[in-house]
Order: sequence, then structure tokens, then C-alpha cells
Amino acid sequence: MALYKRWCDATKTREKRKYYWTYVEKDGGRDKIFDDLAQAIRLHYDRMERIAEDVERLGYKVAAEILSEAMPQTKKGRSGDFGEILATELVEEEVGLRVPVRRLRYKDGRNMAMRGDDFIGAGYDDKGEKLWLLKGEAKSNKVLGKATVTSARKVLDRDSGRCTPDSLLFVANRLLESNNPDDNALGRSLRDEVGLKSLHADRIDHMLFTVSGNGPHASLKQDLEATSTNRDQYVVNIHIEDHQDFIAAIYQEAEDLGDD
Repeated sequence: MALYKRWCDATKTREKRKYYWTYVEKDGGRDKIFDDLAQAIRLHYDRMERIAEDVERLGYKVAAEILSEAMPQTKKGRSGDFGEILATELVEEEVGLRVPVRRLRYKDGRNMAMRGDDFIGAGYDDKGEKLWLLKGEAKSNKVLGKATVTSARKVLDRDSGRCTPDSLLFVANRLLESNNPDDNALGRSLRDEVGLKSLHADRIDHMLFTVSGNGPHASLKQDLEATSTNRDQYVVNIHIEDHQDFIAAIYQEAEDLGDD
């Protein structure tokens, strides 16, 4: 599901291992992806087969009620989740790594933020042999400022820049529960990494992902300039001018399963 290419115009710059990407909505782009984005949001909270089973057993209205119970109802909760969802979709579309576990399906409470790394991308090198990770922090703000950027960078740098063990183990264990042998193999690699900590920094990339109503704040470039070049560093901004109104509208659409 390629959202970004249809939705936004992108400006991308690169210097060595530093990537600065900004996205602005195209004229008419929102209409092209609105239904698909609502569907993507649903799938971050539940599996399609479970939603379909609810519809078959109980009808669309009750199935929608069940799905709604998994989704945050506060502005803050929706904004935070929305940032993680957009970041996950971008990593898989633009970076080429998997974000193999939709962690919002496992929240303790729908309005509560989850602990640990916001998103983890995982895969292997070009030869398909060596594990490769991406540690990500997502921020969604009506007005993005320097304090938010500074806070996100501190989170990325903690644990010596590595994915936190609890976050990595959570993803690993979910993959090991899968019936897919490829998932099992990746889960085993991640679980091994929790114990061995064998990955060098140059195979643990970082992404500071932001979505905001005021567009890319100057602190984003300043933050990227200050990072090291021992790993790929992605700094990303998605500019959605009507930030809060758009989030409210897309969640309303996501909660509505229709009647056919």
C-alpha cells in the first residue's frame, strides 16, 4: 500500500549517512489516500481476519464498536498513535525494512502510550545474511518545537543508541509466536541480539520522525547536523497544516466500517 507517493510531494537530501526528508501534501493527494490510510490505521489496531469475523458474526455496527474500543479517544492519544502509524508506513515504503510487529495491537489501555521504542525496523543486509535494525522515535504535534526534537534525540541515543532490550524482546517474541517460518527466523535473530548485543552501530540506524501542523522546525536540521555518521540517520517531517482536524477525521473514518 504505497501511501506517500500518492499523498505527498517529497524533498530529500542526503549527506553521507544523513538523510533529511520532508513531505507536503499534494493538491488532491489526501483524497487519493484517505480510504487506504483509514484501512492502514485499522490494521495497526487489529488483524483484518478478526475484524472480518466480527462483521460476519455480529454485523458492521457491532464490529465497529469492537474496533473502536481498541482505538484511543483522546486528542493526545490519537496524535501519538498517528505518528507511530505514519512512521511505520514510511519505513516500510521508503526505507525497505519491515516493522514486523504492529505494537498498537498490544496496548494496555487505548488512551495510554506504550513504553519502549516507538517503532523498530528489521531486516537483513543486501546478501540476506547480517541482521539490520532501525530504531525509531515518532512525534506528532500541532506545533513542533525544539524541545520535542531534543527529547526525541535523547531517546534515540539512550542505551548507547541500541534498541532497548525490552522493546527488541517484545518484537522477537511476537515473531516467534507466528506460524510463518520467515517470521520465526527473524524473531530468533532478534532474540539472539538481545543476549549477544553483537550488532555494531553501523547496522543500527536511527529515525527521528515528526508529523506537525507547522511543518519542519529549524531544530530538525540542526539536530541532524549534530548526529554522528557511524549509522544511517533519518530525520523526517510530514507537514499536515490542519493537524488536529485531520487526525479527528481520519480516526472517524477508521472507526466506521460501513454497512456493506
